[in-house]
Amino acid sequence: MINKITDAISEAIYDEFGDGHEIYTEEVEQGLQEPCFAIIPLNLTNDLYRNKRYYRKNPFCIHYFPSTNDKRNECNKVLERLYSCLEYIEIKETVDGQSILSKTMGTNMNAEYTDGVLHFFVNYDMFVYKVEEKEPMDSYDYNTDVKG
Repeated sequence: MINKITDAISEAIYDEFGDGHEIYTEEVEQGLQEPCFAIIPLNLTNDLYRNKRYYRKNPFCIHYFPSTNDKRNECNKVLERLYSCLEYIEIKETVDGQSILSKTMGTNMNAEYTDGVLHFFVNYDMFVYKVEEKEPMDSYDYNTDVKG
């Protein structure tokens, strides 16, 4: 599910900002091309709620690396757009061969500007239901004789 949420975040950012910004979902040690975004999942949890229902907390940090010399001003403009485009994301799933889109709301949105980089925090928390796959039962043939 984490990869699907990451993909949905990436798609929402791409829809808002277009081709002019790289979007990284893996660590990049060198060669970062600014302006760009980096999507990082943080401290994920999976807590039992009831029976087979679990509550998953999915906090993310989206880093924005500006390209101009007016970094703070550029980050402030990007921040306003991130609040809007990440309020709801569409997570794509495939169930029984059919594609399903589920809209998920971002919560606990906040940001900080540190060392020329914008850090935008958002949670996509949700309930999940654990489905156990049942093994098919073997079939048996019985022959009985009645003596009387």
